[in-house]
Amino acid sequence: MQPVDRFQALFNPHSIAVVGASRHQDKLGHIITANIQGSGYRGKLFPVNPKAAEILGLRAYPSPADLPEAPDLGIIILPRDQVLGAMEELAQVKVGAVLVISAGFRETGRQGFELETRMAELAARKKFILLGPNSLGLVNTAMDLNASIALEPPAKGNIGFFSQSGALCAAILDWSLGEGFGFSKFVSLGNKAALSEADVLEAMGDDPDTKVIIGYLESVENGREFMRVAQRVTEKKPVIMIKAGTTQAGARATSSHTGSVAGSIEAGKAAFAQAGIIQVNDVESLFDLARAFSCQPLPKGANLTVVTNSGGPGILAADACEAAGLHLATPSAATVETLREALPPYASLYNPIDIIGDAGADRYRATLEAVARDQLTDAIMILLTPTASAQITETAEAVIEVSKTTDKPVFACFMGDERIGPGRNMLIEAGIPCYAYPEPAVQALTAMVAHHRWRHRPWSVEVCFRRDKGKADKIIGEAQRIHLSELSQPQAFDVAMAYELPVPESTLARTSDQAARAAKKIGYPVALKIVSPHIEGRRALDGVALNLETPAEVRAAFRDITSRVMRKRPGAYISGCLVQAMGPKKAREVVIRLRQDAHFGPLMGFSMAGPSAEILDDIAWRLAPLTLQDAQEMVREIKSFPLLRGVRGEPPVDFGAIEDILLTVSQMAVDFPEIREAELNPILLSEDGALVTDLRLTVS
Repeated sequence: MQPVDRFQALFNPHSIAVVGASRHQDKLGHIITANIQGSGYRGKLFPVNPKAAEILGLRAYPSPADLPEAPDLGIIILPRDQVLGAMEELAQVKVGAVLVISAGFRETGRQGFELETRMAELAARKKFILLGPNSLGLVNTAMDLNASIALEPPAKGNIGFFSQSGALCAAILDWSLGEGFGFSKFVSLGNKAALSEADVLEAMGDDPDTKVIIGYLESVENGREFMRVAQRVTEKKPVIMIKAGTTQAGARATSSHTGSVAGSIEAGKAAFAQAGIIQVNDVESLFDLARAFSCQPLPKGANLTVVTNSGGPGILAADACEAAGLHLATPSAATVETLREALPPYASLYNPIDIIGDAGADRYRATLEAVARDQLTDAIMILLTPTASAQITETAEAVIEVSKTTDKPVFACFMGDERIGPGRNMLIEAGIPCYAYPEPAVQALTAMVAHHRWRHRPWSVEVCFRRDKGKADKIIGEAQRIHLSELSQPQAFDVAMAYELPVPESTLARTSDQAARAAKKIGYPVALKIVSPHIEGRRALDGVALNLETPAEVRAAFRDITSRVMRKRPGAYISGCLVQAMGPKKAREVVIRLRQDAHFGPLMGFSMAGPSAEILDDIAWRLAPLTLQDAQEMVREIKSFPLLRGVRGEPPVDFGAIEDILLTVSQMAVDFPEIREAELNPILLSEDGALVTDLRLTVS
């Protein structure tokens, strides 16, 4: 079977032309031609070199125009300034796909960027696929094709891999050969001038030879398209990714490496989570998880049973399970009775099941058979330490045989090195992941449980709230017309009311007498807040007065606030003060943030109010539009959630009210992409509802 037709010429070419093929063994043009020829590729191979009549026993052609037929795939390995001309020649003979190995484009500066842009434009105009430039190449083990500059192709397997880093591709290829790790597809994206991570993800998602997709990304070119494709693919296959540039230093390094902009760290994490992608932080975890997904069935739940011949490792596994949110299954009464008959009286029959250090293979076998039949167990982990009585290979054989009788995932952890090596190798060859310690096994199982839940999650509930979009459009348009980057407080509150956000009654007062009259109309107590297009941090300037209860207090606060701000900001235009009804006294304060991300669009954050949220990174992020599930998860995801649930006798807040505000702001962000930033801070949240007491809106 073949991948989708759109990628046929790239992944399953019937003919390949190597433009820049060489007779010199140390040249890349020779290496890639030899790799294609030596990998067992059964299609037609055409070396292109104007100075050679024959290369590696194959007839060479002076130019693409001289080829006997239009190649499905053209591979270019030429100096940078000759690449575009070679692409144009291949386009004239109707090539289906082009792979550019040559480097020196976007990553080198303006001239390289302009050349790369012209290459992408040519590919779009002539309708052929372009992979690269600056690519290591690609491998399709299903058709014995090694169209890369790596010396040896990987073994066959069911894992698809793609990477933006060619050097990492080379290192992983070399590592996989030593580990016996097999791949179905192996793709080096290079600079992604045309073919993006979303395209390759789509191809691997539809590829019948690929069961698991893993990858390394430094940037995402079209975040929305990537999420759309990923959500479709993760419905049927696990996608495990490393996203580089998840720190400020890493983001700077990403830009200098491939000339790409990494995008915001929070947006990338939110995108992966909302698309069902499993994100890991290191290459070891990437392949630990890939091996588990590739050879074991998904668990149907989070209940794990641990079988061990040593108490210490069992305790480590129990700790790792609790930290990861897994459950140690309680054995059924029938299982306990079976174990009581099969195990010594001093064995521990409850999870972790400790069969004692003198256990041999038969004791492991009997225990595993009982556990595999237990309906309360969703997954099994076998721990073995090389005690004097341990039968390493015999136990491995018992694990392999029992695993064939159950549809539950089976993980092994043979701790040690020299003695347990043969048993570990037996397990890996039989398709049972074997780890050196319990923690990575628990990490892999946790990821599999999460993926099972993702694929069986309830349908997303999308909520659309009533709003007067025309009114909001008029307010925002007027601000843009007079070149205001930030809406005034009254304008921002007018937009909020157009979206029926819960805001306190407010009036703009330009004099102290107007403020007193407004306070009387609104009802005491009230708050006063300075209003100026030139001032952002009102609290830092003492531009806020709270709990004012008499006309005299209001007049005095108005004069104090305006005079103080004028002294501290003499150049600022003061519009007056906003007179506002006070919110409930015992409310908890939360914040909703919105900002536009260059790659993924509107990004929303939720946290408790105050500097601790940012200092401790206690903010939940999601990309708009939000579903009801997204809003519910954001509120419950922050570490400060117990404060909202209620502590020391406090009642829980109205969660529905804050979820409604999140969904309304999400709708506003989708309706008006020109809103660059918004901050609702603070929102007063109590058991009776929520109140947006302050709102900043910045527009493009």
